[in-house]
Amino acid sequence: MYIEKELVAVAKRENNRKRSYLVVNPLQGKHIPVRPNEAFKLFDTLAGIVGGAYGGERLLVIGFAETATAIGAEVAIRLGERYIQTTREEILQAEYICFTEAHSHAVQQKLRKEAVDRAIGEVSRIVFIEDEVTTGNTILSIVGELEERYGRNIRFAVASILNGMTEEHRKAFEEKGIRCHYILKTCHEDYGGIAGRYTENGSYEACDTGRRYEVDEVRFTGWMDTRRLVDSGMYRKSCEKLWKDMESVFHFEKDERILVVGTEEFMYPALYVAACIEKLGCGVRCHSTTRSPIAVSMDAGYPLRTRYELRSMYDPARVTYIYDIGSYDRVFVITDAQAPGSTKEAGHDGSAGNVKAVNSLVNALKKKNSEIHLIRWC
Repeated sequence: MYIEKELVAVAKRENNRKRSYLVVNPLQGKHIPVRPNEAFKLFDTLAGIVGGAYGGERLLVIGFAETATAIGAEVAIRLGERYIQTTREEILQAEYICFTEAHSHAVQQKLRKEAVDRAIGEVSRIVFIEDEVTTGNTILSIVGELEERYGRNIRFAVASILNGMTEEHRKAFEEKGIRCHYILKTCHEDYGGIAGRYTENGSYEACDTGRRYEVDEVRFTGWMDTRRLVDSGMYRKSCEKLWKDMESVFHFEKDERILVVGTEEFMYPALYVAACIEKLGCGVRCHSTTRSPIAVSMDAGYPLRTRYELRSMYDPARVTYIYDIGSYDRVFVITDAQAPGSTKEAGHDGSAGNVKAVNSLVNALKKKNSEIHLIRWC
């Protein structure tokens, strides 16, 4: 099993009065580049815990955006259960169940109502998947919304990589009948103090949105959107098709150094493709862009040193970030953000804004890399 130093690195949130610290998981594939095999080993450990508790039940697995979307997808796939993620994106012509994540930089979370309507009478339990649970207030918020809409006969559970709940918080869950599962128990009492001791003396890079490099862009079909309810087995097959399509276009040399980058909530397909490349004998790392504004520091022991400020691929008015880009032989950006001129449902940016978003990400990657490929899954 895992120990704290393997899964916990304390970072400093920027301009967040509700919670000064952020737990950065080195193996999650979000903020810190990770070997994809190590990320999946971690996710599968959580899937084994959930499967051991509910082997005879039919479950609806819900992964929390943005950091737990890949964890949730892998847990659902391993258990053979249906899956949906929460989202902060706007989806056209959709009705949402809305709830809040009060400590976050983006407080509103949404769950597609028609997905829950379809699944609610066919499952015996809803399992929420998180990277960490601290107070549990976000879970209580969505449980309250679901009980108000669907009654109080639904059973709930939450499974997370980390659990930092106090006895008071655990009792609140017990009173609601919400079961908790986790890989590692943590105590967050000192994390704010640890974060406060770091100086914000890292490198902050605001990436140019106007300068345009020529970048190889390839589009593949077969995309499945986990903002909708999906059959996890079909979703895994769609990711397999994405990889096979990529493999038919790109040749990979053993020992080649490869970076795969996902975009915001779109994490699982990037990690899946990265794992497939790793199996070919390449040295692969994977992480993704994020909405989270995290301070960076050169202080010893701090997890993030360089922050690149980008435009979002999904909404060019929104700022996003990527951290600690390294040097590789090739970089593959894999996204479900719409291309210029596309009418795809997820995402709502125009062509000009999309170009600026691509420019900012490519300009960030170009600081240390020369060969970059943009893969749009549509």
